[in-house]
Amino acid sequence: MSGFWTWYVVVIVVINIVGNAWLLMVMRRMPRDAVGEGESLGHEFDGIEELNHPLPRWWLWVFVASIVWGVIYLALYPGLGRFRGALEWTSIKQWEEQVAKAEALYGPIFAAYYQKPIPELLSDKRAVTIGARLFANRCSPCHGSDARGGTGFPNLTDGDWLHGGTPEIITTTILNGRNAMMPAWGPVLGEDGVSQAANYVLSLSGREHDPELAKLGETTFRTICQACHGLDGKGKREVGSANLTDDTWLHGGSVEAIHETIRNGRINQMPAHKDLLGVEKVHLLALYVYSLSHSE
Repeated sequence: MSGFWTWYVVVIVVINIVGNAWLLMVMRRMPRDAVGEGESLGHEFDGIEELNHPLPRWWLWVFVASIVWGVIYLALYPGLGRFRGALEWTSIKQWEEQVAKAEALYGPIFAAYYQKPIPELLSDKRAVTIGARLFANRCSPCHGSDARGGTGFPNLTDGDWLHGGTPEIITTTILNGRNAMMPAWGPVLGEDGVSQAANYVLSLSGREHDPELAKLGETTFRTICQACHGLDGKGKREVGSANLTDDTWLHGGSVEAIHETIRNGRINQMPAHKDLLGVEKVHLLALYVYSLSHSE
């Protein structure tokens, strides 16, 4: 903030405080000197006449107290341009102090759990509950409060995993995030080629399809798609490609959705949480995710 705006704020604030104090005293004393208490002030509107009734004393002192409080507050906290206040308080400083206090209090708890492998913690209800709360705060906006996901967001309660569902892989996914891209093949294949490939994909999962188009689409699949999805269409976990032979669809399994995916492609991103949560909290978060599809 420049010097001009600093002084602009200071002047505006001071004028408001002093002006309100002056107005309060003037309005308290002038009518009493000019007109007796309870007498008419000579104003009438719509049959209502204004009489001289001073403010109740308790109300007056509330106004005075608020002005005094405002002066004290501005002396202690920021509010006058660049002046930081006697306490030098900032919201960032307060947040850092609260984080440090929380880390000192809860850090040893997370550290103790971090020493135990996830399968061993699966029977610890307290550890799973902590992980559930981390999930509710960080993951539920995308995966849903029940972790069943939605269009474009994986269901974490079943046994279908793009990159694998072991504790180690789940932890890696949360720590480092994932980036996935399905290329757009519409410009390459044209609408006829997209329809042929879609019918072959439908045939892989036993869905209703056109056999003739599926036969033509098989050539396209073996030429282009098998590099990521495998020759059998079951996907490759090392690249995070989808299994096309089951009935689990990340972006929808309708005929229209499959055409849309092949034609225009898909882009997905799972953000990395290593810097946001740290490895110890991620350990409990991974525990909860793992527990969703594994019984004790």
